[in-house]
Amino acid sequence: MSTFYAHKTSDGRMQTVEEHLSGTASLAAEFAESFGAGEYGFLAGMAHDIGKYSEGFQRRLDGGPKVDHSSAGALECAAIGRDEVGMCVAGHHAGLPDYGNMIDGTESDTFIGRLKRFMPQRGRAYPGWTGPLPETASPPDFGDDFTDSFWTRMLFSCLVDADYLDTERFMSDSSVCRGGYDDLGVLRDRLNAYTAKWDGAENGLNGLRNEIRRACVRAGQQEKGIFTLTVPTGGGKTVSSLAFALEHALTHGMKRIIYVIPYTSIIEQNAAVFREILGDENVVEHHSESEQSYSEDVNPTLQKAALATENWDAPVIVTTAVQFFESLYSDKPSKCRKLHNIVNSVIIFDEAQSIPVGHFLPCFAAIGVLVRRFGVSAVLCSATQPFVSDVLDEYLPGKRRTEICDDVDRVFRALERVRYRQLGKTTKETLAQKLNAEKQALCIVNTRRAAKELYDLLPREGTYHLSTLMMPQHRRKTLSVIRKRLADGLPCRVVSTSLVEAGVDVDFPLVFREIAGLDSIVQAAGRCNREGKRPLDESIVSVFELEGNVPRLQRINVGATREVLSTSDDLGSRTSVERYFRVFLELIGKESRDQSDTVKNLTKGIAGNRLPFRTVAEAFHLIDQNTNVVYVPTEDSKALIEEIRRGEARRSTFRKLGQYGVNVYENHYRELLDAGDIEELTPGCGVLINPTVYDENTGLSLNADSGRAEFV
Repeated sequence: MSTFYAHKTSDGRMQTVEEHLSGTASLAAEFAESFGAGEYGFLAGMAHDIGKYSEGFQRRLDGGPKVDHSSAGALECAAIGRDEVGMCVAGHHAGLPDYGNMIDGTESDTFIGRLKRFMPQRGRAYPGWTGPLPETASPPDFGDDFTDSFWTRMLFSCLVDADYLDTERFMSDSSVCRGGYDDLGVLRDRLNAYTAKWDGAENGLNGLRNEIRRACVRAGQQEKGIFTLTVPTGGGKTVSSLAFALEHALTHGMKRIIYVIPYTSIIEQNAAVFREILGDENVVEHHSESEQSYSEDVNPTLQKAALATENWDAPVIVTTAVQFFESLYSDKPSKCRKLHNIVNSVIIFDEAQSIPVGHFLPCFAAIGVLVRRFGVSAVLCSATQPFVSDVLDEYLPGKRRTEICDDVDRVFRALERVRYRQLGKTTKETLAQKLNAEKQALCIVNTRRAAKELYDLLPREGTYHLSTLMMPQHRRKTLSVIRKRLADGLPCRVVSTSLVEAGVDVDFPLVFREIAGLDSIVQAAGRCNREGKRPLDESIVSVFELEGNVPRLQRINVGATREVLSTSDDLGSRTSVERYFRVFLELIGKESRDQSDTVKNLTKGIAGNRLPFRTVAEAFHLIDQNTNVVYVPTEDSKALIEEIRRGEARRSTFRKLGQYGVNVYENHYRELLDAGDIEELTPGCGVLINPTVYDENTGLSLNADSGRAEFV
């Protein structure tokens, strides 16, 4: 056979292996050059599909059996001492493997085991390849496997994206809608035009916001590194952080801005602000409820957005902490594909304190490596900055953290909007009486069970309930009613779990907060006198403790808060917050900040297994994964549920169904299943068949709730 082909379209067009290798290598080299690895990107591209130089793969193009076409390139890379590149080649379809060690046998799934298994076929399995591979210098030695793992995963990202893009370009005959975004200079001009309406204000709230924004612009001209933006609720940090990011990116020739937001419950409202300022086409959301499948019949704008979520090539990306950090530690090609576009970006971590403490070490260590080795500047944006100096000092040695705000204490004083009051222990019945005596009040409790029980003690008229036992569609509807009643001055008493704290735009005259972590209490206070229109002494945040046991997952947080409460009434001060985090981190211990052993396993390996990419990816999950989903049938969701029943569901099906789903813990799901209240569609995925166990106002029946603190 004189000509070997890599791809064949339905209309019979053929792309040769040589064309595909060359196209992929050029793109991968271009991507990898952003972190000084262009020659290794080129090598990976030229090696990745040499296994297609085989008669077996040519038969595959015409419907024959699958063949292993990745091991050939991996083996050839290993033969010239480029094992890291070989791992990328080996995993460009199946995912990055664990490296393993030299005693691994042919039965092992590690990179070493795979090489040993394929070794007898070397050359004979791909006779059309004539070689040799391009020469490269020795890969950089960073002195520790943790940093090496990031370099390898970034190179893997370059290869995967290049491979997909070259294939996409050929298969679509170059008709796919990509690129064409406005440059960052144009976006800065749009932001300046948007904020011009505030330029004359020098006093009051808008004057303070202008001052913070100007400080952000000045800081944007400083050297690249790690920054903090410590601004309380109402300081305009969303727009100000965008001003910093655009100025900083333009000053240093950086590529894009990535906003990492903790919860899907607020990501849409932030993305909407960015779209209003910068234009729809320049902002891409990427989270569990926004992923779209590419389809030729969608309009070009939606098509472009769907494609941009795959590799983050837009100028502004808005994503979740789960998506961001789980991608950084993933082994999957689909998740890693976008990683190289993080290089040389400005990353804003909104509500940085919300990163789960059990993952502080891998998350902040990753931020340190991105800043130190991959040209990133990071901003930790919060009113309650987490105390993680020891982690950042270790992974960002010699890099000081720069506070963007000129005078944080003065800003906090100027934006002080509430007074804190300690109520001590109380019963639900007494608390209900206090709430019923108020015209408008918000009460936040730690568990879904407590929220439901307290709600049941209040009169229905003017009383509302919010928790993640309600499907998102009903939560949004309820929030809309709440906002209108607040604006109209009507009675409005709301009982909620912590989901309302995370940037949800509501403004109550009074807030009651069950004792929790101090950061949560301060976030709850941001829902009180939010617009600063009420007298300070009439805007009260009351901290109470319900009788009974503190939920297990809240005990250390509550213990640290009690320590602060014993010596200070000013819970919202920077001093109180800093003390809380110091006490909290001392109580949990350093070893508890990496519950999945991610950093240790990537640094030291596992039982002699170096660079355990697959093992680490399987263990690292930013949020509790032990949940199942129950879909609630409605007129809009029934057809989508039927797609699952018929086995025809696509990714877009589950994305759309997210608005009608309730996530529950395993024991809750099992009880609903055993009682015949739900029908299981797939493992861990059920549909409600007993409508009496779901109420639009309170959500799914709670008979089996674990009582654990709620994380949303």
